Amino acid sequence: MRKLYSKQTLKNHLMARLTHLNKKGEARMVDVSAKAITHRVAVAAGRIRMKAATLRRIQTAGHKKGDVLAVARVAGIMAAKQTPELIPLCHPLSITRVEIELTPEKEKSAVHCRATVETDGKTGVEMEALLAVEIALLTIYDMCKAVDRGMTIEGVRLMEKSGGRSGTWQRRKN
Repeated sequence: MRKLYSKQTLKNHLMARLTHLNKKGEARMVDVSAKAITHRVAVAAGRIRMKAATLRRIQTAGHKKGDVLAVARVAGIMAAKQTPELIPLCHPLSITRVEIELTPEKEKSAVHCRATVETDGKTGVEMEALLAVEIALLTIYDMCKAVDRGMTIEGVRLMEKSGGRSGTWQRRKN
C-alpha cells in the first residue's frame, strides 16, 4: 500500500536533502564550520569529439594558435582555482593540487580530459574537478572552432571522490 504525503511533507523532505536550500526553499551557502578538515580528492572526466583532421592538427602542432593541449591544460587548472567565483554557492578552497590529463584518442577522433583536484579542507572539490574538465574542453573548442564548428563535448561526469563524512565514492564501470 502506498503512503500519501501532503505537498508540504514532500517539500520538507526535499528541502532536508538539498543542502543549498533553507527551510523556506531559498538559496543559502552551507555552513561547514563544524566539519572536520580531511584530505579530499575528486576526479572528473569528459571528452570532445571532432573531425579526424582537427585531431591531427592538434597532435602535430599544426594549429596556428599554438599548442592547443598546453593552453587547454592551463585553462583547466585556472578554472579549478576560480570555481567559487563562477558557481555562486561554492566555498572558496585552498586547493593543494590540480592535474589535467589530455589524451588524444585517434580511434574516437576525440580528446579525453581527466582532472584530479585535491585539498585538505572542510568541503569537497567535486565542482572544481568538473569545472576544470568543462573549461579545458571548451578551450579546445575555442581554439579549433575556425576549422571544426561541429565538435561535441560529451560525457562530463564525476568519476570518483574521497574524503569527508561521506567517504569514498566511485562511478560504476558500464
